Amino acid sequence: MSRISIRFARPEFESQVSQLLASLQILPKNPDLYTLACVHRSVLNEVTDGYSESNERLEYLGDAVLELVITEALFHEFPAKPEWELTDIRSALVRGRNLAQIAHRLHFAHAIQVSRGEYNARGHENPYILANTLEAIIGALYLDHGFERASEFILQHVYSTLPHILEQSLFIDPKSALQELTQEVWGITPIYQVIEEIWADHNKVYLISVSLHSVELGQGRGSSKKKWEQDAAENALGKKWEWESKIKGNRV
Repeated sequence: MSRISIRFARPEFESQVSQLLASLQILPKNPDLYTLACVHRSVLNEVTDGYSESNERLEYLGDAVLELVITEALFHEFPAKPEWELTDIRSALVRGRNLAQIAHRLHFAHAIQVSRGEYNARGHENPYILANTLEAIIGALYLDHGFERASEFILQHVYSTLPHILEQSLFIDPKSALQELTQEVWGITPIYQVIEEIWADHNKVYLISVSLHSVELGQGRGSSKKKWEQDAAENALGKKWEWESKIKGNRV
């Protein structure tokens, strides 16, 4: 296995994952599950020895566990809120940007195994990869320790961001919020445009830009139109102060 083609040699990779688990206070029964959870699919394009699978199946499982735990927690905490409002709050909690920020804070980037090219492009710090790895770790934790322990982890690290989301009104649909703002102030609707295809297969991810009067407001990533537009709109709203002055002359 060549060190040139991937980020870590196997012993170093396993050591990094072990350190991550220690920092998360996870005592693994099956360490291989967590190692797999940190394998990005780019590795499979470079080596086959010891790497026959990426973390995508664990990510799929973790996503389902995450959504169930968050749904149940919101259901019990807000008995008076209607379904649509709970859905909006849940979407904000499990949205890729929130998960990526959590994974970044927990230093997931130190343990993600990627190809050397992906590493040189700082792919291990890519928000999309960070969010997916967090979901994969949740999937591994569920298989290794069961639903209760996975639930504890989710409540501690993901659900705990709820006060910030409510305080900043991040549960409001970002695409709708951005469109209402731009139509009210400038009288036009933002334009979303694909600017890059990140991976070229059935799991293709797109990088898109949202703009107004030829001024870029933000960028987003996603595997579907709904996901990438929401991500880009949220990114734009988060840095409104950067672009608002550039288009003030076009106010209605």
